[in-house]
Amino acid sequence: MLKNKYLVVIPGIVLAFVLYTLSQGFNNIIGIELLGYEKSPISTAMIAILIGIFFGNIFQVREMTSIGLDFTQKYILKLGIICLGIQLKPFEFLEFGKIAIPLIIICIISVLVVVKLLIKKLKIPRHMAYLISIGSTVCGTTAIMATAPVIKAKKNEISYAIANITVFGILSMLIYPYFANYYFESNPLQIGLFLGTSIHETSQVAAAGLIYDQQFNSPETLNIATVTKLIRNTFLVIMIPLFAYLYNRGEAKEKNYSIIKIFPYFVLGFVGMIIFRNIGDHLFLDTTSSQNWSQTVDIIKSSSKVFLTMAMAAIGLSTNLRGLKTMGYKPFVVGFIAMTTVGLVSLITINIAYLVF
Repeated sequence: MLKNKYLVVIPGIVLAFVLYTLSQGFNNIIGIELLGYEKSPISTAMIAILIGIFFGNIFQVREMTSIGLDFTQKYILKLGIICLGIQLKPFEFLEFGKIAIPLIIICIISVLVVVKLLIKKLKIPRHMAYLISIGSTVCGTTAIMATAPVIKAKKNEISYAIANITVFGILSMLIYPYFANYYFESNPLQIGLFLGTSIHETSQVAAAGLIYDQQFNSPETLNIATVTKLIRNTFLVIMIPLFAYLYNRGEAKEKNYSIIKIFPYFVLGFVGMIIFRNIGDHLFLDTTSSQNWSQTVDIIKSSSKVFLTMAMAAIGLSTNLRGLKTMGYKPFVVGFIAMTTVGLVSLITINIAYLVF
């Protein structure tokens, strides 16, 4: 029984890997064979997402395959993010963090204020506003699913909110890497902070960072974007109790959330990989084992990008464009404004910070 439980995820994982391989092939054909560039102007991660969306909306994904695709989105994605920690040098996590935390707080407060004003104008359901707010400010679908039972949201409200986050998250994921490179004039710290604070989902931030790295050869930007997003994810521990308080204010209701359940533990894995890298550098660099250690680091780095691209393909395959036709326009107006707000606030705050400091 246990064996079958693990075997059932294999078809979806294999399909995601096949699409990763296919996207890598397309990348080489477009960039090298057709255009004569050293590499394609479209990254492997972006091609994987687009191929996934294309096939996912033309062909019906079987239930057996869907299980493995869900597994890839949830766990292989997290494994890829954990492996990214191997790229960080000593104290970089703390260095990025002290800059990222104030920026994240400002973005969260700004979006909450704007959405609060919008729901009065557009008269969308209170539950929907809460879900879109936390999805836009913290960590996308994960935040929505964690908040829904706390505020007793209905299934259709949850679906609307997730569709909202998916649409605008994918748009920003595909556009922001190129926009940020132009706007911030290739500054890796500013671009990484912007991608990490302005894009909704962890997977979307990882994809945007990977797209930027692959197109502009900047692993530092990918590191900064990932660290910023992981710090942003930990704010879920604060935001869920806050939303529970705001929603249940004045009513004696039992708490139905758990800090232990909602904490994003893969953040600890990411930090653990940073520590592993730093210990390894201290022990093996400038020794006879230096070459073996460098090869190990390179393998983990390469694996992280394979895992992330597989997750992007799985997300593309699971994106149902037909289902978006049934959604009302008002929640999408709120979602668009929330996306624009967090993007503009991030840009303005980063610019002010650089002028001051």
